[in-house]
Amino acid sequence: MNPHRLNRREWLATAGAMSLAACGSRSPVTGADTKRPRVAAIITEFTHRSHAHVILENFLEPYYFNGKLTESGIDVVSLYVDQFPADRDMARDVAKQYGIKIYPTIAEALQLGGSELAVDGVLSIGEHGTYPKTDRGVIMYPRKRFFDEIVAVFRQSGRVVPLFSDKHLSFRWDWAAEMASVARELKFPFMAGSSVPLAQRRPPLELPDQAVIEEAVSIHSGPPEVYDFHGLEVLQSLVESRRGGETGVSEIQLLEGDAVWQAAADGRWNYALAEAAMRAETGKEVGRLQDFIEPADRMQHPAHAILIKYRDGLRATILRIGNVSTRWCFACRLAGKPEPLATSFYVGPWENRNLFKALSHAIQTHIREKKAPYPVERTLLVTGMLAAAMDSRFEQHNPIATPHLNVSYQPRDFRALREMGASWKIITEEMPQPRGINPGGPR
Repeated sequence: MNPHRLNRREWLATAGAMSLAACGSRSPVTGADTKRPRVAAIITEFTHRSHAHVILENFLEPYYFNGKLTESGIDVVSLYVDQFPADRDMARDVAKQYGIKIYPTIAEALQLGGSELAVDGVLSIGEHGTYPKTDRGVIMYPRKRFFDEIVAVFRQSGRVVPLFSDKHLSFRWDWAAEMASVARELKFPFMAGSSVPLAQRRPPLELPDQAVIEEAVSIHSGPPEVYDFHGLEVLQSLVESRRGGETGVSEIQLLEGDAVWQAAADGRWNYALAEAAMRAETGKEVGRLQDFIEPADRMQHPAHAILIKYRDGLRATILRIGNVSTRWCFACRLAGKPEPLATSFYVGPWENRNLFKALSHAIQTHIREKKAPYPVERTLLVTGMLAAAMDSRFEQHNPIATPHLNVSYQPRDFRALREMGASWKIITEEMPQPRGINPGGPR
């Protein structure tokens, strides 16, 4: 019998004991309320390895989190799908398999065809799909439109529920700021952001409480903008814990090509910290960073750097070198400490797909506890930093003053929601990546 041909409850009834034996133990659903929350998923498209796929599979089937087979305790009861790509769409098959209705409008998906809000949480997954670009080359994903239509149902019903919005809030800063403002006005729990800060840190790194961070570097190897966002969230998820908390950013500049290395030579960003970050990932010296080339089986993007000046004096850099999709590493220097602290974020097997296990777990916690595990202001600030970086790139790489990014917040401890590595003793690099809805692989 193939367990993935059964629905969730049938699978749990017939295969639960076997799964427990295979993984040793199972993580219980937390929270005093035993009623299963019902959620609506508002998505751009549902195709293989799209964000809708790699998030929702961890709601529809048990998944591994820190080595324990974990059931979401949440029912996905409705879908709104913006696009159905020919020959690649999974939405209709998945909806049929799991008994989920696809509604023609966002309001109907939240109201389950009625006239009032009828779900306990909403997932807005506005990534992937065919959408136009701005004059700065930024994809105009409909996250703000999704948000507005979701909030319209909240207002009409006089009731709110937790909302998760995938990745950065919007391609426009003013829209992102409005989204955060509306969430505060209506007082609904609002979570957003990247999966990468929840990944396993190798080697382990925990910054001291109230550390005085003088400079930091975050490195990735993906395309501009879409991966710069993740690099910025990696950076922000660590430096936000510095003494005094977050107070915002005063200036952003994006440099490309030779200007990146000249800025390092001029002392505008810390080359030694970038070397330390790469050592943390590779376990060895990689030579001159400006000569760092990887096999050309993927597109080789020119090096670029985003130079960030924080309002409290911290300097930070997002550096893009190489061409792999799974590079996320970080280094910083603390006041009075000569040696840098550095780590890399290991995404697990199957490229970046398994990153979304911890993110899905965090979203589920957000919905059950009705509180975001980390402040949405983190993603709001990163959204503004990214928009300013794209402006700098478009405007002859000039510095962009950012008085509007006076975003202040205090961090929250989210260690309980991070993957610490035990799952990769069960899902290994040798295990082939499955297709379909199968977050745990063969059991």
